[in-house]
Amino acid sequence: MPIDPKVLEQFRAPGGAKFKLSDYDPAWLPLQAKGMKKAEMKEFATELLAENVTDLAALQDRLYASHNYSVLLVFQAMDAAGKDGTIKHVMSGINPQGCQVFSFKAPSKEELDHDYLWRTTKSMPERGRIGIFNRSYYEEVLVVKVNPHFLNAQNIPNAKPTKKFWNDRYESINDFERHMTQNGTIVLKFYLNLSQTEQRRRFLDRIDDPAKNWKFSSADLTESLRWDEYMAAYQDAIRATSTDVAPWWIIPADRKFIARSLVSGIVRQTLEGLNLQYPILPEAEKARLADARAQLIALQEGAQGAS
Repeated sequence: MPIDPKVLEQFRAPGGAKFKLSDYDPAWLPLQAKGMKKAEMKEFATELLAENVTDLAALQDRLYASHNYSVLLVFQAMDAAGKDGTIKHVMSGINPQGCQVFSFKAPSKEELDHDYLWRTTKSMPERGRIGIFNRSYYEEVLVVKVNPHFLNAQNIPNAKPTKKFWNDRYESINDFERHMTQNGTIVLKFYLNLSQTEQRRRFLDRIDDPAKNWKFSSADLTESLRWDEYMAAYQDAIRATSTDVAPWWIIPADRKFIARSLVSGIVRQTLEGLNLQYPILPEAEKARLADARAQLIALQEGAQGAS
């Protein structure tokens, strides 16, 4: 049974000055999970995820066949919030031919020689496909805003990190997303809302577990020490860019199994709302199919008779 749309709706960020990131609990639990032991909660959420994944596979098949819409899923979060794991689990049942994932790290020299939207624009999903951005063009109003010296490498004439500069970037992003939606791309943006306490616990886990050592970087800790600056940057960005056509969803991420269930539920609900259908062939094509069927049956019967 799908998650109640009213439950999901509470995670849609309204945008505007009234939005406060602090109003969203990173450790949120649904009412039916209150009083459950962790194992019971995890089993409950895992069952929801499995159901959503099964339905997503069927919905993605119709998305691919109908060839009208494309879907872009944007994931942003602080380090260790679980972006990779969420993408892996939510999209586990999707046909690889209908899905593509791009992970955006520090821009290359070629990318720096273009406008900041260029590297993501050329990676947008084609019609019928689901595109996933693990980080995105939003890095330009998050990481770059917290570290404005990164602008030096972009060689933008007269670029100064003023309030107007960032507002102009928000406006460009809104224009870009509006353009994409007007041309058939459904844009869903997920902020995995991790608490600083849980981030530190996960960092320690990565340090203490040799199999996870490769996941930890000293730079992660450096950025974590600027937590308040990042939270302010995220709040500003979400206020400015959570729109009706391209909403932000604030996903509680302290419990990975909750985050995965909610993300899969939102994607499922969105695809169901598109009323995707398999193409209906014109009568002439149906007649050709009937002729082809008759020929194949005749050939098959002939082969069986010869044997």
